Amino acid sequence: MIVYRARQCTFRLVPSLPKHVLKPQCRLTSSSAPPAAAYTSTSHPALAGITAQLDRIAPRIDIRPDQIDVLEEPSEFYETLKQLIRSAKKRIFLSTLYIGKTEHELLSTIHEALAREAELRVSILTDALRGTREDPQPSCAFLLANLTTAFPDRVEVRMYHTPNLTGLRKALVPKRINEGWGLQHIKLYGVDDQIILSGANLSSDYFTNRQDRYHVFSSKRVTDYFYRVHHAVCSISFLLEIGSASSSSHTFTWPSSNPAPSPLLDPRRYIEAATRLLLPICSPSHSPSQSAPSFATIKEADKSETTTALYPLLSHPPTINTELPALRTLFSPPSSNRLTSYTFTAGYFNPHPLVKRTLLDLSSPSWSVPGTVLTASPHANGFYNSAGVSGLLPAAYSHLSLRFLQAARRARANIALREWKRGVVGNEGGWTYHAKGVWAYFRLASPPLQPSTQASSPEEQETEEAAATLIGSSNYTTRSYNLDLEVGALVVTNDKTLIRKWRREEENLKEWTQSVGEGDLETKERKADWKVRGAMLIVKLLGGSL
Repeated sequence: MIVYRARQCTFRLVPSLPKHVLKPQCRLTSSSAPPAAAYTSTSHPALAGITAQLDRIAPRIDIRPDQIDVLEEPSEFYETLKQLIRSAKKRIFLSTLYIGKTEHELLSTIHEALAREAELRVSILTDALRGTREDPQPSCAFLLANLTTAFPDRVEVRMYHTPNLTGLRKALVPKRINEGWGLQHIKLYGVDDQIILSGANLSSDYFTNRQDRYHVFSSKRVTDYFYRVHHAVCSISFLLEIGSASSSSHTFTWPSSNPAPSPLLDPRRYIEAATRLLLPICSPSHSPSQSAPSFATIKEADKSETTTALYPLLSHPPTINTELPALRTLFSPPSSNRLTSYTFTAGYFNPHPLVKRTLLDLSSPSWSVPGTVLTASPHANGFYNSAGVSGLLPAAYSHLSLRFLQAARRARANIALREWKRGVVGNEGGWTYHAKGVWAYFRLASPPLQPSTQASSPEEQETEEAAATLIGSSNYTTRSYNLDLEVGALVVTNDKTLIRKWRREEENLKEWTQSVGEGDLETKERKADWKVRGAMLIVKLLGGSL
């Protein structure tokens, strides 16, 4: 028996596959992909400078901009998800950190869809640590076991366990903070040929008063791609099995069909096998749209029509990360040459050092691109007034925000920090902030004039706009890139209607923010005390991260 046991939840090992020999893979870089020329079917000449570089990092799926819908409120996300589930015919696949232990309405909606459609199959992926946090009391795992009991042949529940928390460390670290050593953090909500990409989990606060971002993609190619990611991660996760009919217990087994050994028994070989499985999926050579028409071709045929490019991104520490290179590429030459402004948001603001350096460089005098950072006020932090050590986290994030502003001042960077607050969490009408992502706007030069076209001024030739957004599960932290399993998408377009949707989404979030400076974060109420700094140091020394 594997030493991971709760009174109602036990992990045991089914004999695994023979040992594999695999050298650890390097992080993906531009040199690991085919030349960009293989994918240069995208765009306005200036926009091609952006996409050509991204084509070296990740697969590209060209879709129509009208296949993307942007939701704004948690309730809209929940109603859309339920509507999709009710219409499901073939498949429902949900990747999430956890499903709330009281989400009976959501599970009933899935149950009804299964009862109505005999061909429907359901696959659910959550995290093992977060999904069993409340055991032996009712938990995410307990709730999902009931669905598996009702439809044992058509519902599969998998729980991913990080290879970073094993042995003595696992035994010593308390449940409430053991998630600091790595999680299944992907959020993919697919139904038939539509999928919602978000940072939201599936619990009541995310459906009511926890602000996030939500993009709906009505594209079979996009949905099929992310289903491949979901299925691959499921295959390297524990399988939920129910106890006897008279017992409320549940067990997690490691099927012999899994293409990796258990992460609790052999973490190194698990990482190697997982890398071998996931690396081909996120390689640029698997782009489903190599022969797609270019922006230029489409615009010549119909000037009202443009193409939008979606780049799926994956982080599987410590061997695969396509998101960080994509983000840095977006904010580096030649892309940054025409960048006019950007907004970066993360509810838990602790950017990875390379992300921090990229933002500071971009807004420093060398480039002078104005930037805005949105993050949660302590009163909108999900850990506000939390019991125990986790209650120190809001102050810890304030301390990190202060350090960022100090670095921005030293770099003379034109960056504004704004904190999101909508009431006070825990009080009536109080919300929390969980949104994460990037909005970037570019100025494009007009196409070359035809001989018969009347000349225009340089100002008139640079009126066209392009934009990009990054959406997904990542908080862009050291933890995200060193510990957690993350999936997102970078979408690039020059479609005016889609750009307006993104601007509206961004402005709706900014509506609840106010500017914060160093002085605000150095007040007695906000300054981190010795307990906060000590807890941050202990977590770091133990190998965890915020």
